[in-house]
Amino acid sequence: MSLLSVRDLRVSFGGAEAVKGISFDVPENTTVALVGESGSGKSVTALSILGLLPKGARTRGEILFEGRNVPGKDLRGAQVAMIFQEPMSSLNPVFSVGFQIGEVLRERRGLSRKRSIELLDEVGLAEPERKLDRYPFQLSGGEQQRVMIAMAIACEPKLLIADEPTSALDVTVQKQILELIAALQRRRRMSMLFITHDLALVKQVAEQVVVMRAGEIREQGGVAQVYASPRDDYTRMLLDARPRLDQPAKRRPSAETILEARGLAKSFDGHPAVKGASFKLARGRTLGLVGESGSGKTTLGLLVTRLHQASGGELRFHGEDVRAVPPLAFKRRVQIVFQNPYASLNPRFSIGQTLTEPMRIHGIGADAAERRTLAGALLAKVGLPEGALFKYPHEFSGGQRQRIAIARALALRPELVICDEAVSALDVSIQAQLLNLLRDLQDEYAMSYLFISHDLAVVKSMADEVMVMKDGEIVEHGGVEEIYAAPAHPYTRALLAAVPV
Repeated sequence: MSLLSVRDLRVSFGGAEAVKGISFDVPENTTVALVGESGSGKSVTALSILGLLPKGARTRGEILFEGRNVPGKDLRGAQVAMIFQEPMSSLNPVFSVGFQIGEVLRERRGLSRKRSIELLDEVGLAEPERKLDRYPFQLSGGEQQRVMIAMAIACEPKLLIADEPTSALDVTVQKQILELIAALQRRRRMSMLFITHDLALVKQVAEQVVVMRAGEIREQGGVAQVYASPRDDYTRMLLDARPRLDQPAKRRPSAETILEARGLAKSFDGHPAVKGASFKLARGRTLGLVGESGSGKTTLGLLVTRLHQASGGELRFHGEDVRAVPPLAFKRRVQIVFQNPYASLNPRFSIGQTLTEPMRIHGIGADAAERRTLAGALLAKVGLPEGALFKYPHEFSGGQRQRIAIARALALRPELVICDEAVSALDVSIQAQLLNLLRDLQDEYAMSYLFISHDLAVVKSMADEVMVMKDGEIVEHGGVEEIYAAPAHPYTRALLAAVPV
């Protein structure tokens, strides 16, 4: 029997139709995966079920729960609960964890602190009673997501909607969260609608899959059947776009060393974040840096860009101590692409201003007109039209904004680019496009990359060498093929074992 049935659902905003007559079922005690790129209508479909669409949205069709047409607001909590993609945005920063879980319980069941502790213990949060009095910013990403899961299961729903619950998490934390959700589902006999853009996860969690594109269902069926013999070209494209651990690594010839770290260290208030990192990076090559959140990856990247000052050790660029290189000259030669382009692009600047300002500061281009021409050429290089110069960051998708961030980094024609989780939150198809773009630009300009990521399959597709960090230390360093084939450190083996296949 179907617990949830969606029949000819149509959702429009103004004159634009976001969901175009889709139909699917979620049977009892079953997980159905809803897969597609950003903008495909996945999240809009989920929000429609719970009646959480913004004012002005127009909905047609039927959403049946246990065979009855029940308003979404009456389903929330006791019948259907939702885990959102970004827990830090979903949790209220001014209330403690205990208050927020207790609010759900008081609203629905009249219970409070004792039950809140039991829920945090059930979702595997260490020291649940102590964590109850903490605020969201005092927890790691994985702990925040466990709190969101505790809130979702508090009222014992029959259907759990998980909207990209692990997309921004490290592979080991991702594996823990998926195992936790699966265990809770079995124990509580829940059904689940699992929304994701990562097809590797679908094989782990779901029995059935629904593939969406541009508001339409392109294919649906059993996971094994769809993966073995996809009927739709779009499904085949998504499957082919996934980086895989079994793909051969690309090797580039050795060249001169442009960056060398010797015993590089950084502490914050006496707490070491990076402990004696030593490595070399050659021209035109990529050094992958992997590890969990809190391992020191981003801190190391910020030390390389001089956005943090080292507490110890030395960093040499072309054999010269970076402290002897004037800051403005160094910034022209070393650039960084951050994980979240929406946060790193100035919302008040047009894209034209974003690209031409660093050129003006560094004296690139004879005048404003020449800089504008160069900016248009940069946009063309990253696959965006020249008309984008006159738009603002909020007018672009996540993938387009990341292309703009890459164009901004290229505006100064750097020798070294640090890519800090630059593709981790993107759909597999957009991710594949940007990885191909980064490879092409590297070949054209002979740039070097320090490629920071928690996705080991992506690192293998990009890097010549890889470093593995844990608790601020580099625990393994060597050629990609050698380390992936025969990792020497137990932590590296654990990371590789956690990658979905």
